[in-house]
Amino acid sequence: MASFEELKAKYQTVIDQVQSQGIRVANLHLQDGKLFIKGTAPTLEAANAVWNEIKRINPKADDITADFPVDPSMASTAATAQAGSARSQGPQLYTVKPGDTLSKISKQFYGNASEYMRIFNANKDQLTDPNKINVGQELKIPPAA
Repeated sequence: MASFEELKAKYQTVIDQVQSQGIRVANLHLQDGKLFIKGTAPTLEAANAVWNEIKRINPKADDITADFPVDPSMASTAATAQAGSARSQGPQLYTVKPGDTLSKISKQFYGNASEYMRIFNANKDQLTDPNKINVGQELKIPPAA
């Protein structure tokens, strides 16, 4: 039986897809010998993209359980998800929304809030303080390392 870490490594591209599609993860653990992922998807397309990646890795899906119900109220994050899915193509543009912080934006794009300095450094032409961003500002989001 595979360990949690082994299954996580096997399905890392699925986890990356979950993050890039803007799916809010509620659970990620080992359950009954399977990797268990549960999260809320902003669109059916986002959920399907993750399922396509699961099937690409393991068509039988016999070592993973996943559930991604769609919450249409999350649709406003769909644009962020689309931007995230194109990460590998180079820097993306992101328009700051009310309540955003560089840490929050970093979490959306990289899955890690502490990567905020990557965004700050890419935008030094318009930012002087990582704690001061303005609604409506367009920030360059560098690709994930």
